[in-house]
Order: sequence, then structure tokens, then C-alpha cells
Amino acid sequence: MTARTLRPRIVAAGAALAAGTLFLTACGSSTSSSGSGAASPTSSVKAVAADPSLAALLPADVKSGGKLTVATDASYAPNEFKDDKGAIVGMDVDLAKAIAAKLGLSADVQNADFTSIIPGIAAKKYQVGMSSFTDTKEREQTVDMVTYFTAGSAIAVKKGNPDKIDPKDLCGKKVAVQTGTTQADEIKDVRNPDCVKAGKPPIPGDGDKFSLQTDVTQALVAGRDQVMMADSPVVDYALTQTNGQLEKIGDTYDSAPYGIVIAKGSELSKAVQGAVQALIADGTYKQILDKWGVSAGAITTSEINAAKS
Repeated sequence: MTARTLRPRIVAAGAALAAGTLFLTACGSSTSSSGSGAASPTSSVKAVAADPSLAALLPADVKSGGKLTVATDASYAPNEFKDDKGAIVGMDVDLAKAIAAKLGLSADVQNADFTSIIPGIAAKKYQVGMSSFTDTKEREQTVDMVTYFTAGSAIAVKKGNPDKIDPKDLCGKKVAVQTGTTQADEIKDVRNPDCVKAGKPPIPGDGDKFSLQTDVTQALVAGRDQVMMADSPVVDYALTQTNGQLEKIGDTYDSAPYGIVIAKGSELSKAVQGAVQALIADGTYKQILDKWGVSAGAITTSEINAAKS
């Protein structure tokens, strides 16, 4: 997963589960049947009508195929995760389906390890990646990024902050983080170099890294680690799903746009950007964000490759 990379404040969606059960079921790779096990919201989103003018922008092979193959790492609730029935759900999933419908296509949403999604786009295994990717200039060097949301990073600890963690100084602390995320890069490229310069011990191992965000949260719940870093919607959701065992410390920071990943220079980028903008205009976009409690991250204009850093 901003990821993944970064995300904004949100009110968590889904039913709160008994303490610990959400995360104790989430072991193994993200291509397994593991997931959050949480219930998804019951509110519905209106049907999306196809826009022929946008469908005309599609590359011929995508249009003739009739579907949009979308990769997501379904371990990052509430953006993308498996519900208690094993279905892949979440804000990104609903948006992917709405984008496909606007383009006259169906959406084939496939679970994938987060770090494999961009290489999978390059290899033409997937046409689109929607998995809470922060739009960065580095990523834009290899793929196109169509913006659709904004988010920031956040930090969580055990309830009551028993280790007296300062969110601005994590030097020497055991920090759980998902592999391949912006937060993992932040530890390696920013926080640990700053610790060394200050003559303090770095965060061990550049963070305690896990392939699934659900395992990151469980590491904090279980006391294996002292701190968790993730996108802010994910942290907020984890607070509700662990029945008050965790708390957020400090403010959300480093807000940045999420981007839909598409092959570099593909005609599909303009079609997808147009679909996102159309969903914003017709109100479907707001319905989806409201459903998942993430409306604080709404944008008004979708752009292609708009990263600031």
C-alpha cells in the first residue's frame, strides 16, 4: 500500500470487531484467502451509466476486451480488503468498478502483492493498479498516475502510549510498517538518517516490515512493536477495528494525492482520468467516499502525473 503511500483523515467504515480478531486472521501472502474479515458498509451506490465519449478514448484492445483488469492488495482496509465473506471490497474497489462502468466496461478486480502491482502493469498482466498508491515523481518515471484522492501518513501506538512515544522522534523505537510503502521509505530515507545525524540509535532494521498491513497492525496489538506507521485512513480504521487497543499520536502529515497506476504513455490514462472527473461531476464519487467514511480525502479535479515530489 502510500503506499502504499499517503492518505487523509477518515471516519472508519465497517463493523467494529471483537478485539484482535480482525488482525489475527491476516497471516500469509496477500494472494491467499487472508484479509481483514470485516463487514463492509451496507449503503448502496447508484448505478453508473456509460459515457460513449469517454469509451471512445479507450485503446482498441481494452475496448474490445470489455473489461478493465484491476490489481489491488486487499489488505489495506478501508481502501481495499476482504470482507467477512472473502469478497474484495473497499473504497478503491468501488471506484474501480464505477470507472469501468463509466467507460462501458466491467471491472475484474484481482488481489496482488502490493510490490508486484507496478511490475505487473509493465508486464501487461494488469491494465490498472488501484491500491492506495501515492502519486510521486519517482513512480511517474515508469508509469502514469491518475489522481483521485488525497491522504497523509499517521502514527499509532498502544492505548495510553505506555512507551511515551514522541511521533517526531522514533529513533531507537520498534516500528511496524508495510513493505514497499511511503512510510517504509520515510524510515529508510529520512527518519533513520536524521537519527544518525543526531547521534541517536536508528529505528531497527529500517522498520519491522510486513507484506500485509493487517500484520503490521497485529504486530502493534500483540506488543511485538511499539509503533505503527501507515496511511491515515488505515490508521483511523485500525483504531476502531481493534476495539480501543490503539491510539493515534501526532497529526496527519505529508498529505499527497493517490494515483491510479497505468502503463506509461497509454491512451488508457486519458480515458480513466476522464472517467474519474465524470464521477466527481455526477456525484457518484462523493457517494463512494461517503460510504467508506473517507470523504475528507475528496478531490475536485483529477489529473495525470501531478506529483509535486
